Amino acid sequence: MSARTTGASRTDLIADTALVLLAERGMRGLTHRAVDEGAGLPQGSTSNLARTRLALLELALRRLADREARVLAPHEMPGPASGLDQVVDALALATHRALTHNRALTLARYELALEATRRPELRRHFDAAGARFRDRLTALVTAMGSTDPDRHALSLVAWLDGLMFSCVAGSFTADVPSLDEVRIGLRELLDGMLGSRRATRNG
Repeated sequence: MSARTTGASRTDLIADTALVLLAERGMRGLTHRAVDEGAGLPQGSTSNLARTRLALLELALRRLADREARVLAPHEMPGPASGLDQVVDALALATHRALTHNRALTLARYELALEATRRPELRRHFDAAGARFRDRLTALVTAMGSTDPDRHALSLVAWLDGLMFSCVAGSFTADVPSLDEVRIGLRELLDGMLGSRRATRNG
């Protein structure tokens, strides 16, 4: 890294390195010194930016939320007026990315989620990041005719999180589903929740 690199770029580098360490070494492997070494920065650089461990975790969590938001970028996600096929395609693609190209990022998220259960300050940041995604799903299922949007959004989030955890940290880590398999599963879930309602709307 160039010594001239400062400001936002250095902040992102430190946060990204923290996420890599969380994925590779777990929570115990995340230290200020390890981030400095992994980022190729002079000793003390991370401490200057995030003086406490909690500050470092919050920095990593904010960066995680920003990067995951780009995976689910507005121009790639369907609007509320979109049809079921578009919603399924977009969610399946985002989920498959989380299981493949962004697998380490997903693993880092689970490390932070567990730590947030022990740190109320971190939990606030974690919940706020999750609410952004949950609100978008709630708007989507509402537009598709859900009679209970909050419950259906919760079921959808639970299905997506369950699949990702099983394939990244659970018993299916060696059997990541294909994009088509993720799409089929999502279609079955949404058809089960919304099928009769959609038929009434389209009739």
